[in-house]
Amino acid sequence: MTVNRCATVQTFRSIAYFRKRNGSFNMTSAEEKRTIKLSIIIPTLNEENSISQTLSAVERIAEPVEVIVVDGRSHDETAGLVRAHGVKFIQSERGRGVQLHAGACAAQGAVLWFLHADTIPPPDAVKQIVEALQDPTVVGGNFDVRFDSHRLSAHCLTWFYRYLRIVGLCYGDSAIFVRREAYERSGGFKSLPIFEDLDFLRRLKRMGRFGHLSCSVITSGRRFEEGRFVSTFIRWVVLQLLYWLGVNPSQLVRLYAPVRQAGKEPRISLVRNSFNHSDIYADRRRDR
Repeated sequence: MTVNRCATVQTFRSIAYFRKRNGSFNMTSAEEKRTIKLSIIIPTLNEENSISQTLSAVERIAEPVEVIVVDGRSHDETAGLVRAHGVKFIQSERGRGVQLHAGACAAQGAVLWFLHADTIPPPDAVKQIVEALQDPTVVGGNFDVRFDSHRLSAHCLTWFYRYLRIVGLCYGDSAIFVRREAYERSGGFKSLPIFEDLDFLRRLKRMGRFGHLSCSVITSGRRFEEGRFVSTFIRWVVLQLLYWLGVNPSQLVRLYAPVRQAGKEPRISLVRNSFNHSDIYADRRRDR
């Protein structure tokens, strides 16, 4: 099934009970907590080494959720692995922004949660999201990020992401969630080849409060592995600076080297080794 980015923007009748006619939310906190529906949207492109672990982690979430995987026409075994998990599988044009928007258009939930294919959520993630959205001023939010590796580079990135949060920066690998209404009003993800997350968050944060959850998602540091940490980090910083100076993402993407090569990416070792998210909370208590 191929999703057309424009043709799939629908009226979403199935979630009409979440809004008044003027478009604002029409439910008390208790009612919303009982009936809220959440859609998890996962973009993929040649993710055969990661997607099964991510979907297995999603299956451990107790609350009922809709799961949509949007594939950019992978040429590895991604499609077969996704179908084996029995979740909704659609295809779109290649590009993370395009794929995320296609998934949002196909989703039925009142809350959209965008999860990268190499990111592992904690089992109580949905509960945390629902509780955060009891505040009607909160339009969306994200999670702490912990990079999957025992290498120094991963520890540095985990620390650096915490610092970025302090100055108001976050990225798509922090598992962004958003009320559908806010997503639609903000214009959603654009068809940008890079920094589609920064572009979307800049518009979203103008609409209301953006929350941050203290629990962590585990994400792959594959772009920074194999001895490439320093060069990749420097390139990443330069790209950031150029983006904020107004350079077009279509030009910046030329410096953004791909890392998805079938059979090359490392698996998320913390999950493969039966990692328990409770270890995160213990580590966080020690950090304090």
